[in-house]
Amino acid sequence: MKNQTVDWGKIKVALVAAKWNSFITDEMLGSAIHALKNRGIEEENLFVYRCPGSFELPLACKWSLEHLNADGVVAIGAVIRGGTPHFDYVCDAVTRGITDLNMQSGKPVSFGVLTTDTVEQAEERASMDKGNKGAEAAIALCEMIELEYSIKTKTDK
Repeated sequence: MKNQTVDWGKIKVALVAAKWNSFITDEMLGSAIHALKNRGIEEENLFVYRCPGSFELPLACKWSLEHLNADGVVAIGAVIRGGTPHFDYVCDAVTRGITDLNMQSGKPVSFGVLTTDTVEQAEERASMDKGNKGAEAAIALCEMIELEYSIKTKTDK
């Protein structure tokens, strides 16, 4: 069988970024878009949406999968620890929500959500100098699309 590859020009990806901590998520979003374009995904097949915060990411990602018929979603957020247990609740909810969405939808939703103790840690993880986590989430999404394609074409007869 001939090696088949994903036709990246036809792949549709939604990027959903939290507005909360936008000084971090804007940088991650820009890097994610750049990584997806470098993979060959056409600009007209990239759909960018902003939701209020990381807690809202799972539902916004679900809507993107349902209404756009996207092949996958990059979820981008930044939760920075404060002086209350709010951090723990939000981190748990967004992690569980995105995990459940992956399993229920059967489509990849990559986890580009920073969970840091300090603003400085978040800034470091969003910088291009040390590996932007938005770009990493976009690359992980592409790898999952490739994996599904590989499994599917291997079993298609």
